[in-house]
Amino acid sequence: MAEPGDTSVLATAKAKSQKSHELASCVIKEPLFSYAHLQVLNGNPLQEPIELDALQVRSYCTAALQQFLGIAGTAISIDILKVDGSDCWLRVPRDSLGAFSAAITAWRGTNENGVHTTFRVKGCSDWLGSLVGQVGQDTLWSK
Repeated sequence: MAEPGDTSVLATAKAKSQKSHELASCVIKEPLFSYAHLQVLNGNPLQEPIELDALQVRSYCTAALQQFLGIAGTAISIDILKVDGSDCWLRVPRDSLGAFSAAITAWRGTNENGVHTTFRVKGCSDWLGSLVGQVGQDTLWSK
């Protein structure tokens, strides 16, 4: 028979009443990669938006990194996740995000057939989910 102060009986009763169990837990303090959302802009707002492809994105980013950081800038790894019309989403090493976004912001762009083309940084984040969730926020209050 259990004594009134017996803790083993209380522990057993508590264990039986608990329906869920934690199998594993993980805390990610510093992810390896960061993400950037870029939009290509042309100098003439009356023209149709430019449709990007992965090769153009790679070329423009390489030009921006080389202009800003020289040969060391071209060593920054860039993964093109998605290209959709004039927008693109990229993955870069977390430690290089500051240099990458500074290079894209400072890039003077290209001039082809009298049309000036450059990038706009729409967002940067360590978490892709929070970056993708920002799509369309700029039109929320303007309509």
